[in-house]
Amino acid sequence: MTAQSLNVLLHRLIDYAGLFPPARLDMPATVRNYASYLDHPDQWMLGRLIVPVARLDELEQHAAALLPRDDDAEPWHISAIPVAASEAGDDFVRDIEAINRFNEAHGEGANGRAVIDTVEIQAANAAAVEAALDAIPDELFPYFELPVAEDLRGMITTLVGSQAGAKIRTGGVTADLVPTVEQVASFIAMCATADVPFKATAGLHHPLRNHDRVAQTMFYGFFNVFIAAALADQHGWAADDLHPVLTEDSIDAFTFDDDAVTWRDHRVTVEQLDICRRGFAVSFGSCSFDEPRDDLRELHLLDAPAGQAS
Repeated sequence: MTAQSLNVLLHRLIDYAGLFPPARLDMPATVRNYASYLDHPDQWMLGRLIVPVARLDELEQHAAALLPRDDDAEPWHISAIPVAASEAGDDFVRDIEAINRFNEAHGEGANGRAVIDTVEIQAANAAAVEAALDAIPDELFPYFELPVAEDLRGMITTLVGSQAGAKIRTGGVTADLVPTVEQVASFIAMCATADVPFKATAGLHHPLRNHDRVAQTMFYGFFNVFIAAALADQHGWAADDLHPVLTEDSIDAFTFDDDAVTWRDHRVTVEQLDICRRGFAVSFGSCSFDEPRDDLRELHLLDAPAGQAS
């Protein structure tokens, strides 16, 4: 059986971003995949479907036959990406209005049950974050994608106590899109100190640090990022302390059991990990839901679904 600590680490961890590179699937394939994942024994690892606001009409068209129709059924949970936040913000406000219309239409089973409950927003500075927060209704939880190559202290300070989170881009199709270890460690440590939740996106298809053939550079693994986050959140680790966790590439350095996850000699209990996942290190977006699970099974960490050989 899968260790309890790994169950907690992976619960609703992977937001499905099939529309985005490198997969870049079309909408029909993306919604078919998401529907099939929701019906799979591994659905407990699946988070939200990520869709640009500009493609919501397309989503409605191609998901119409797949969305649950029972008024009591669990809706599809969607994270929408509006235009980038700016101090002017007229286009951003129109996107928020489009989200409100979508949620109103899909609150009833007759139209297919779906809800946009989070938004992921690019923001260049603290003023843009403040303007966006003024436009976002309480029903939406925003994650602001921050420019990690810059000084983030002002932007993270703006997010403190705001019922909003930060977002970090951890990879990309070219090497220049991959943040340095120092940048990722600093982002995680600052968010932990400020008690600002975060999510990640891009590059985290595999559990461990690995070399990506497309970008021709080293990528982080989701074990690296989320166990580093737990150590920062629950044990107060500073940015410099997180560097060796983020660069770890040996599965032998990690131990998962029913009481805790351990990286080398450092332990995070299941209870601490649960607190971290619920309120701090929330999820990551991936254009593949298959690759993370395939890797976990190759490492003999994840049970095979019923009917499959392990």
